[in-house]
Amino acid sequence: MLDAATTTKEELQQEELPFPYNKQAYCLYEPIEKTVSHARVLIVNSLLRYESDLSDLARAEWNGTMESKLRFERKISSLACNNIAQNVNRLVQNPKTLTVHLSEIAEAANAFEPDAIVMSGTFADFDYYDPKQLASFKKFILETKIPVLAICGSHQLVGVSFGAELKTLDGLELGEKRNDRLVEYQYRFVKITDTSDPIFEGIEDKTSGLWQDYTKEDDILRVWQNHGVQVIGVPEGFELLATSYLCKNQMMVKRSDGQLIYCVQFHLEKSFEDWSKNPTRWEHPNESRDGRVLFENFLKLALAHKPTA
Repeated sequence: MLDAATTTKEELQQEELPFPYNKQAYCLYEPIEKTVSHARVLIVNSLLRYESDLSDLARAEWNGTMESKLRFERKISSLACNNIAQNVNRLVQNPKTLTVHLSEIAEAANAFEPDAIVMSGTFADFDYYDPKQLASFKKFILETKIPVLAICGSHQLVGVSFGAELKTLDGLELGEKRNDRLVEYQYRFVKITDTSDPIFEGIEDKTSGLWQDYTKEDDILRVWQNHGVQVIGVPEGFELLATSYLCKNQMMVKRSDGQLIYCVQFHLEKSFEDWSKNPTRWEHPNESRDGRVLFENFLKLALAHKPTA
């Protein structure tokens, strides 16, 4: 590795690698600074936990395998919620977090009075969820003025709550194909459709070191994907922010009626998990940082949000 402190960028640019977006034969040291002074964040586990969380359909179809499936959901929920908490702790100087289940979101929001709510991904289809829990969440999300960041399955749950339809990535009804679905998996590129949204602050600054070169030059994000279901179209009141060839609704926002709800189909919270696995802090293994920047910008927007009546 070259020492960027003693070697000018102009000198390094003479040795260009045959890759897109002007990748160079050097990498930059990338520290993470906590630029958010404080934040109270309610983390919502949107996965299933116990038999009481299930619909009659789930009880019937999971007969004999219910406990193993619920154990898996609990394992995934632990990883997902820990990743969200790690983002908050790494980005905020004075963080306060509380993790609750989807069924407890309304009561917890009232008692904890968070600056923001971040909702985890999901695994099972929503017709396996207790309909009462879904109805309770719908009532909450249609009315809340607390800024919300909904990730992957929660992006889909918010979409459904606002009247959208869900289908598999190849356009099937969910009940038609429960297993072996076409999936978007691992790091994928998605195209930003509206760079003017404040969550993309700094993207137009070509000299900024905050975003990747491919983001500044071609409005592209590199983010972790793991899903086989998509939101069809964009629900009323929302605006599309990012798209991809397999899944048209990759990111959307609602900033009307006093609400601020960001929904992402990808797992932006996984960025710190990958960053932490690297024993150094050099740039080349840190191309997952797009998600990290989005998470940080969401927290800043949440703190600045002034809901109207």
